[in-house]
Amino acid sequence: MIADIAYRPTPRPPGQKVCFVTVGATAAFQSLIDGVLTQAFIDALVEAHYTDLLIQYGHGGPSAVDTFHEQQENTRPLSVKIKGFAFNREGLGQEMRACKGGQGALEGVVISHAGTGCVLDALRLDVPLIVVPNPDLLDNHQLGLAKELDRQGYAVHGDLSDLPAAIRRVERLKQSKKGWPPMRSGEKPSRKGLVGVVDDGMAFLD
Repeated sequence: MIADIAYRPTPRPPGQKVCFVTVGATAAFQSLIDGVLTQAFIDALVEAHYTDLLIQYGHGGPSAVDTFHEQQENTRPLSVKIKGFAFNREGLGQEMRACKGGQGALEGVVISHAGTGCVLDALRLDVPLIVVPNPDLLDNHQLGLAKELDRQGYAVHGDLSDLPAAIRRVERLKQSKKGWPPMRSGEKPSRKGLVGVVDDGMAFLD
């Protein structure tokens, strides 16, 4: 069993490239956890030269992480180190910063549920970002936020049905990703635009 209580971020070794997945602290998002614990997703990480997959799984993940490890032990050794933890009471800033690269480490990615709080934290840190809406929620603010961030080039809208494709897309986006906060320009936003969509989501901060 993974001891998530004892989890502490560790210094990044040279050449490390981290994919950090967060489901937040409120609603469960088992389908995202299951989606990143597939051989197809791990293969996409390996193809993009990732070394580590770190999962903040909230209420729903330790058994899934343990089961995946057990299955892999009986098939083939993993090329990506996989660790998981439930929560970090000090916030997720250090985990997100591990994806920025520097000091010998390579730029990785944050994969976040589309809660406004987590998304804004990642954008402010200027880390590559994949935003995955939770289809089990009754409101649709997450889908609108993910689509608008993708449309304007700030993040990739991740589809649960094909998360490996999101990894390939975010690697391409790194070459042209916009910085946050958005600059005022003559660009015409769609519908409410990014600011309006973010404002709608502020009621669902996690």
